[in-house]
Amino acid sequence: MVNWAQIKTVLLDMDGTLLDLNFDNHFWLEHVPLRFAEKNRISLDEAKSEVSGRSRAIEGTLNWYCIDYWSKDLELDILQLKEEVHHLIAEHPNVRDFLQEVRSSGRRVVIVTNAHSKSLALKMRKTELAPYLDAAYCSHDFGLPKEEPEFWSRFQQEEPFDPQHTLLVDDSLSVLRSAERYGIAHLLAVYKPDTKNPPKDVGDFMAINGFGELLPVPPLL
Repeated sequence: MVNWAQIKTVLLDMDGTLLDLNFDNHFWLEHVPLRFAEKNRISLDEAKSEVSGRSRAIEGTLNWYCIDYWSKDLELDILQLKEEVHHLIAEHPNVRDFLQEVRSSGRRVVIVTNAHSKSLALKMRKTELAPYLDAAYCSHDFGLPKEEPEFWSRFQQEEPFDPQHTLLVDDSLSVLRSAERYGIAHLLAVYKPDTKNPPKDVGDFMAINGFGELLPVPPLL
């Protein structure tokens, strides 16, 4: 599935790729509407409709991923609400083994996520994955989400990589298409970002059910 002889850098999404998207789906579809309903004294159904509508209006933009934006827009402490359900944060199977093997192979392994830096910090604290990584970046630091091809140009100035010798694993098809347009040669989607949901349609992209499918990782020659 992966021609490791061609790979020198491994770029990894976080939510839905390394981590089970069940946390984020539960948080935004259930927990945030619950607290929004309580604060505004409306029904849960009304709250779900309101939060969903606001979300759809900015989907795919940087604000869609921004904790500070949503805290202001919904007048809720989003980071504190994440802490309330942080027990749901979980890695996908074989993630730790995969990260360890990639680093041991001599390749560079980097998280590149649209998640806000506060979310990244929370999830790294909860999972303790940071020691297995060479670096971790948030798209907010570059002023564009990964869906924008220009993001990759800005990102490459900070984290030099050769697109022809780079593997990106991401559960977002729009992000994969953006990376493909930029010239990243090795792309993998994820069939089950959320373990509680059925497999997703990955279009024309090759995809994995889990990181165990990519093991073992041979040494970089």
